[in-house]
Amino acid sequence: MATEKKKYAFYTSPQLMEKIEQLYKLDGCTSKTEFIERAVEFYCGYLTADNYKEYFPNVIVSTMKGTLNSLEDRMAKLLFKFSVEQAMMMHVLAYTCEIDENTLNKLRGYCVMECKRINGAVTFDDAVRFQKSSD
Repeated sequence: MATEKKKYAFYTSPQLMEKIEQLYKLDGCTSKTEFIERAVEFYCGYLTADNYKEYFPNVIVSTMKGTLNSLEDRMAKLLFKFSVEQAMMMHVLAYTCEIDENTLNKLRGYCVMECKRINGAVTFDDAVRFQKSSD
């Protein structure tokens, strides 16, 4: 559905026109006119409280997605590094300790219950206290 367009003359700085020239294709616009129309519509939506439903959801959703994707990437990298360090620690500990299969299974059951009870906030001090109390 094409809308009728009229030509209007306006003045702007050469620097702004240079920015438009550089950016309009990056935004997926087919012309500088389309880019300017989008920019004006965006800014009008920002300024008018009546159009907040058209402006804010797209901006907020876009911003939140970008932020969450960035956070997800950082968390995934940190969890991977943590997993590697934990695996190294477990291998060193398993090499130096002699624990039978039955004791290991009992300890796993205890640790699952403890982590559920304290929501995973286990400290080394808690583990030391538990080990000393079981001696």
